[in-house]
Amino acid sequence: MADHLLVLRAGATAYDLDGRLRGTLDMPLAAAGVAEARRLGVELAASAPTSLHAADDGPSAETARLIGAACGLRPRTVAGLTNLDQGLWQGMLVEEIRRKQPRLHRQWLEHPWSVVPPEGESLEEACARVDDIIGRLMRRRPRGTVALVVPRPLDRIVLWVAAGRPLDDVWTADGPEPQFVRLPVAGQWRSSRRSVPVG
Repeated sequence: MADHLLVLRAGATAYDLDGRLRGTLDMPLAAAGVAEARRLGVELAASAPTSLHAADDGPSAETARLIGAACGLRPRTVAGLTNLDQGLWQGMLVEEIRRKQPRLHRQWLEHPWSVVPPEGESLEEACARVDDIIGRLMRRRPRGTVALVVPRPLDRIVLWVAAGRPLDDVWTADGPEPQFVRLPVAGQWRSSRRSVPVG
């Protein structure tokens, strides 16, 4: 069992910079995202993780490749670890959703667990999927720090599953969070799947 999980947010794409919901849409990193990944690599190089993994999408893979080059690690893709599927909202500006569906947008901000984007995935489904995948990944690593590069909002879902961090702001396009978070892992991976908040 690994000792720590290092959750790294993938560098920004053009959609991220524009405030659009990317979801499972794949696209390259923007120039700013490449710069973010290179800065992360330099920051982590002094105390490199034991292993480096990436979610199954282009921006995460590209970010992991740049970090790996700085840390002397070969990143591995985690099969099935995809971003939250935001259905028909993918590609839309948050402001568009607010304007076109104000009641649903308000519910989305106040009670994110109760909203599923049209043809998308619920937070409950995403958390169950991520819990299973991360648990298997952590059990396979004998010791040390496992670094995992994931896109937003999958980073927040991973933090919810691993440490119970609040998911209230999962839909926010930007925020003050650091680009990486180091979490201790208990003696064995405990399923952190929590009951869905009500109300």
